[in-house]
Order: sequence, then C-alpha cells, then structure tokens
Amino acid sequence: MKELIAFDLDGTLALSKQPLTDDMAQLLADLLDVAHVAVISGGDWPQFDKQVASRLPERANLSRLWMMPTSGAKLFVHRGGQWASVYAELFSEAQKAQILAAFDEALEATGFVPEQTWGERIEDRGSQITFSALGQQAPLEAKEVWDPDFAKRKVIQADLVRRLPGVSVNLGGATSVDITQPGVDKAWGLKRLTVHSGVAEGKMLFIGDAIFPGGNDYPAKAMGLDTVCVRDPADTANVVTAIIACLKDA
Repeated sequence: MKELIAFDLDGTLALSKQPLTDDMAQLLADLLDVAHVAVISGGDWPQFDKQVASRLPERANLSRLWMMPTSGAKLFVHRGGQWASVYAELFSEAQKAQILAAFDEALEATGFVPEQTWGERIEDRGSQITFSALGQQAPLEAKEVWDPDFAKRKVIQADLVRRLPGVSVNLGGATSVDITQPGVDKAWGLKRLTVHSGVAEGKMLFIGDAIFPGGNDYPAKAMGLDTVCVRDPADTANVVTAIIACLKDA
C-alpha cells in the first residue's frame, strides 16, 4: 500500500510553467484525502506557489503536501496556516561563478544558439542554476518544438558534465538543464523526504515524464522507487484517478 505519491511538475502535473488546471487541482485535493503528496521539480518556490499551491481548493489537506523546489534541494511545508522552508542546499558565490562560466563555455562549444529567445536564459535559484534554452519567458508552443526528444540538451549536458565533474547536471522541463549541489537530485530529495515525512521508500510511488537515463526524473527510478512514466498531464490525471480509487477501496 502506497502512502506517499510524488510527482514531477512540468510535463507531468502541468504544462511547462503553466498553472494546474482546475481538474488537476481537484484531483490532487482528492488524492490528499487518501495519501501524502510530494511535488519535486526544478522550479523555485515562487513557481511552485504560482503553479500548484495557489491553485489548490480550500478543502485540500495541505498538511500532507510536501513541496520540493529546485529538484529537491529545498523543502517547504504548510504549517500554522502558511508555507515555511524546512531546508535549502545553497550554492556558494564561488560555485555560482564556476557554473555560469561553464554554461557560457558549453553553449559556445556545442553551438546550440536559438534564433529567438524570450528573457534571461540562465537563472540563479540559490540551490540550483537553471539554463532555459529559449529564455525564462518563452511561449509554450516554442518550447514544445525546440527539443522534444531531449537530443539537443543531452549534448549540452554531456559537455557540462565534463566541465563540472563535482555537481549534478540533469535535464528538466521542456528546454531546461538544471545544476544542483554534488549528489543533489530527485533521489537525494526523496531520500531526505523519508526522514521528514516518516514515509519509507517502499511506501512511495513516483510519477514523472522524464524517467530515462539523464532525465531529471530518472534518479527516482535509479534509487529503487516504484515509478510510473507518463506522457503528459492528461495521462497523469488518468493515473491519479486510478490511484485514488485503489486507495479508497483498500
């Protein structure tokens, strides 16, 4: 019997950087009635608030919701009527400078320069440095066609791994490459979640759309969790509906 269902965000619960639909928000509220829920993704807290927290109905049991921005390098919980930070694994200024220089060198070496960008391409999220190929404000339709098979970003990722052997480099979202502290990835975050939630790994299920080697959801599978790979939020909705039915009948 699973007690905690963990989700990726972009491409799994919602379209890239888009808020939960009303139907998905209601489904998550239903799931919170029967299980703990964790959301772990590359965005920072403001993005989590915009996409998830602010979209949930009042009836949602937020005490069972575990929000894990920047690929699990941060953890937020809802206690005393507000969201509070439990921990944050932050980069030092020297580490940030090294990572930003490596991004510049990797992009020049690999030659992936899009014809058009929207906003800044590199974002410092404190505990994670994220490269968004088309810019932070790129429209969804442009992001969906730039690298749908992850092929472009795998080339950038391989170059960054050579330049930054001491950090974690993973692919996330529709156009992103995420860099976190050494060893900090979704597996690290989910292992730490067992301590804070009291739910053992064997009682967790992870759902994501990038469960393949190099994908930022793959560490959940590599650590031995039961996983479900979904195509998109509509597929996720079907999976969640089935899980709710199973847990209610248990």
